[in-house]
Amino acid sequence: MSAFSENRRRILSLWLPRLPIDRIQRRCKASSSAAREQNSNDAVGAPPLPLAGEGRGASASDTVRVERASPTQIATFPSVVVAKQHNAILIHSLDEAAVRAGLSIGLPLANARAICPEMTVFDADEIADTKTLNDIADWCDRFTPLVALDPPYGLFLDITGCAHLFGGERALLQIVIGALSRRGFAVSAAIASTSICARTLTRHASGKIVADGEEAEAVAPLPISALGAGDAITAGLRRAGLKTIGDVALRAPHEITARFGASFTTLLAHALGQGDAPISSRKPLPDYIVEKRFPDPVTTDTVIAMNLSALAAMLVTAMDRQGKGARRLDASFFRTDGAVRTISVDTGRPVTKPEVIDRLFRERLDALNDPLDPGFGFDLIRLSASRTEIVVQQQRDLDATVHDNDELSALIDRIAARIGGKRVVVHLPEDTHIPERAVLAVAAQHHLAAAAQAAWPERIESEPPLRPLRLFDRPEPINVPFATVPDGPPHQFTWRRVTHAVVRVEGPERIAMEWWKQNGDGPTRDYFRIEDEAGLRFWIFRDGLYESEAADAEVEPGSVRWFVHGLFA
Repeated sequence: MSAFSENRRRILSLWLPRLPIDRIQRRCKASSSAAREQNSNDAVGAPPLPLAGEGRGASASDTVRVERASPTQIATFPSVVVAKQHNAILIHSLDEAAVRAGLSIGLPLANARAICPEMTVFDADEIADTKTLNDIADWCDRFTPLVALDPPYGLFLDITGCAHLFGGERALLQIVIGALSRRGFAVSAAIASTSICARTLTRHASGKIVADGEEAEAVAPLPISALGAGDAITAGLRRAGLKTIGDVALRAPHEITARFGASFTTLLAHALGQGDAPISSRKPLPDYIVEKRFPDPVTTDTVIAMNLSALAAMLVTAMDRQGKGARRLDASFFRTDGAVRTISVDTGRPVTKPEVIDRLFRERLDALNDPLDPGFGFDLIRLSASRTEIVVQQQRDLDATVHDNDELSALIDRIAARIGGKRVVVHLPEDTHIPERAVLAVAAQHHLAAAAQAAWPERIESEPPLRPLRLFDRPEPINVPFATVPDGPPHQFTWRRVTHAVVRVEGPERIAMEWWKQNGDGPTRDYFRIEDEAGLRFWIFRDGLYESEAADAEVEPGSVRWFVHGLFA
C-alpha cells in the first residue's frame, strides 16, 4: 500500500517499567539453560533464542554478578539493579519480589540491604537497556511501520488503519502484551487517540482502550504523577489540593499556565484529548510496503526466495499505478523469536520490473558475510520501497544509447548489490587546480549520468601528459640532499630507501594553495616532471619557499620539504 488511512489517529503505548531487571533475569536464565544444555548428553532441542542482540554491551561487573546468580536464587530472593546518582548508589530497577519486601526505586543501597539482606544486586547498564528496547521496537515493526521510542522504557505504535489486520484493537493489545510477557518482560499497554493519553493510561490503567472523544473521562481519576510532568510540578499541585488529573482539568488553563508554565498546560491538554504532538518514528516511512505473513514459519531458502519474488511483483504493481519506480528497496525478515534482519539494495535508475528486484536481492543474499539465519523460522517477510522516483518514458527500441545506458546501469546495480555501492565509483572533475582535489570519486549508482556528461580537459597533441597516470592518495616524502636555489629541481633524491639520480627535468609548475580555504597559510608547491637514469619518471614537488624567494614574495619563510606525488607511465 502507498497511503495510510486518514481516520482519527490511534496510538498504542507500551511501557516496560522493569526493563533493566527483566533483561538481566532473562540473560541469567538463558545462560543457565545453555549451560545445562551443554552438560546434558541426552538433550535433543535447543533453548528458545532471546531477542536479537540482547545481552550485548553489558558491563563487566554485571557479567560477574550474572555468573553468581542462579535461576533458583533469582526466583527466590529479591533482585535489584543499582546505579550511582548524586554520589550515592540508589536502586534503579527492581522486580516484584523486591517490591513485596518493601524496597522502592530511589532507595539507597545501604538502606535496602538493611531491609532485605538476602537480595541480589546487579549494576545498571544503560547501553544494554537501550539495545534491548530497540530490539523490542524492531519486533514491533511487524504490527506497524510507525514505531517511536518513548524513553526511558516506553514505545509508541501508530496503529491507525492497522488494527483490523490483527482482529481489532483489543486482539492486537493482547497479542503484544502476551508476547512480551512470555519473553519475561513486565509490560503495560493502552490505546488512545493521542500519544500522551495512551502513555498516561499505561502508568495506572494497563489494558485500557479509550474511544475517540473519551480521553478526558478516562484520565480524570488518575493521579497527577501519571502525566510524568516531574516531581516539582506534581508536588506543587498536591500542595494546592489537586490530586487527580480531573481536579487539574477543572481549573482554568490560564491559572495552570501562570503557576506551572505553558508546557504543562499543553501536556494536560494532550492527555485530555485536546490536540496531540506528532511522534517521531524511528525509521522514515517507506513510500510503498507489501508483506506476507505465514501461519507456519518458513525456513527453507526456496520458499523464502519464492515469496520474495511474489512480493516484488506486488510492489511493482502498486508502484506502476502511480508511474513510479524504486530506487531503494528494503527486505525485512521477522523471526519467530523476535529477531529482525533487514537487507537493502540501491539502484541507479528507477526499477519497474519484478525480475530485476528479484535478481538484485539474490545477488545481495548470496554475497552476505553473515548469511540469513532463519532460526526457528520467519513468520513475516516485508518488502518496502523506501525511495521512489517518477519513471520517465524514453524511446528504447530505436535509441541504442539509451539501451546501452540501461545495460550499464543494470550491471552496476548487480555489482553494487554483491560488493557494496560505495565500492563501485565513477570520477567527476572538480573546479580546482589542487591535484589531489581535482577528481571526486562518487558512487556510480547515483552519479552515472553526471559522469557520462562530465567535461575533462583534453590532452594536447604531441605533448607529454601534464599529470601522472598514477597519483598517490597522499604525497610520499622524499629525501633531497641539495637542490638548485631558489626554484630549481633536485640533482638526486631518495624514495623508499632507493636513491635516484635525476637526468632529465621539466618544470617548475607553481601551484599555490587556495587562500580562501586555507586561511592564507597554505604553502606554495613547485612541481617537476623528472626522469632518473633508469628511465623512471616521477612527479615531485617542493612544499614551501626558500628564504630568498620568500622575501621576494613578502611571505614568511618556512621549512622546505620534498614529496613524490605520482608516477608517469
